[in-house]
Amino acid sequence: MSKTELSRMKPPLVPLATLIGRELRNEKIEKPFVKCGQAGLAKKGEDYFLIKTDCQRIPGDSSTLFSVFAIFDGHNGISAAIFAKENILSYVMSAIPQDISRDEWLQALPRALVVGFVKTDIEFQQKGETSGTTATFVVVDGWTVTVASVGDSRCILDTQGGVVSLLTVDHRLEENVEERERVTASGGEVGRLNIYGGNEVGPLRCWPGGLCLSRSIGDTDVGEYIVPIPHVKQVKLSNAGGRLIIASDGIWDALSSDMAAKSCRGLPAELSAKLVVKEALRSRGLKDDTTCLVVDIIPSDHPVLPTIPRKKHNMLTSLLFGKKSLNSTNKTTNKLSAVGVVEELFEEGSAMLTERLGKDFPSNMNSGIFRCAVCQADQPPGDDLSVNSGPFFSPASKPWEGPFLCTNCQKKKDAMEGKSGNMHDSTFGW
Repeated sequence: MSKTELSRMKPPLVPLATLIGRELRNEKIEKPFVKCGQAGLAKKGEDYFLIKTDCQRIPGDSSTLFSVFAIFDGHNGISAAIFAKENILSYVMSAIPQDISRDEWLQALPRALVVGFVKTDIEFQQKGETSGTTATFVVVDGWTVTVASVGDSRCILDTQGGVVSLLTVDHRLEENVEERERVTASGGEVGRLNIYGGNEVGPLRCWPGGLCLSRSIGDTDVGEYIVPIPHVKQVKLSNAGGRLIIASDGIWDALSSDMAAKSCRGLPAELSAKLVVKEALRSRGLKDDTTCLVVDIIPSDHPVLPTIPRKKHNMLTSLLFGKKSLNSTNKTTNKLSAVGVVEELFEEGSAMLTERLGKDFPSNMNSGIFRCAVCQADQPPGDDLSVNSGPFFSPASKPWEGPFLCTNCQKKKDAMEGKSGNMHDSTFGW
């Protein structure tokens, strides 16, 4: 065979730039479609939701898009729910450096969500209003889902094969023994409502204030031991995708997680949200605000989330995901399993701000100026604080080894942990 014939048989050389371009295009194809549906009915008009699919990790860079979905179930008024809806995302983003990679951004996100929730609470409490709100805040970046929550709204994950997993923790005093113990240890009292004659009725509540939740945003009329520090869970889906159902307690008081998932499998997100609400109303009636978001994270070649009969799933239930901890203090709870691997990247629910921010929090110190890890306010070194002083000393508390906190945020931390008097008086002069 001649050299000419051999050269004809060889595949043509492809320029490196062309190969890189193909890889980039393939990555874009492999990114999931994110489709969302919303439905709800108002009883008190205190439910609010957020759907934002055009967020950019790096402003102006369309390749860094991510989506945010959230539900805020207000109580004792609507102010806290509205304030959280309008501000929490910007507070979260302000706690993450812009000059980091996507992997670093995903690693920083759980801690930034804690900062965002606490800052939202501090800023709202300065208004002096007494309403409060739950918050279930979901960030979808590619196949990675990060959920932060306080209160009793819920987010579940439904994957192929009918495996339903809870991505949030209910912060109801009635159902959460650990939270009851934390509240009482911090100075709160937990009990039911007493009526005439000494009879106790209703769910367990925290006094003063009578709130049945142990975590929320706002609620200036209850003790600081009702904290805004969220439970955070981050998972990575397989490229088979998954469905998130995010809803206020008007849904979950009527339906179990499995019932909600089963009521709408195989249907588009918009119709699914309506069916979940319809099923809840059929079961219980409209006794509370009822809001539901359905978010499908699906392969690009599927119009809706594909389903697999349960009998096929049983052959593959041994495919458990591995866990990657961002630090040694993470606690393992329920493991997720699915057809295709679902990997848990992070989970932490501690109510201790020290544990949630960690010792390795970026110092953001330039030219001797300290930046508060929570409120992001700059503070120059003073008489009781210098660049070389080591851990920050607050007159109201013992020193702690962690990121710098300004005086207000340090007092907030101490009040949440029951280490100081009422923060409303000591910090804001109320």
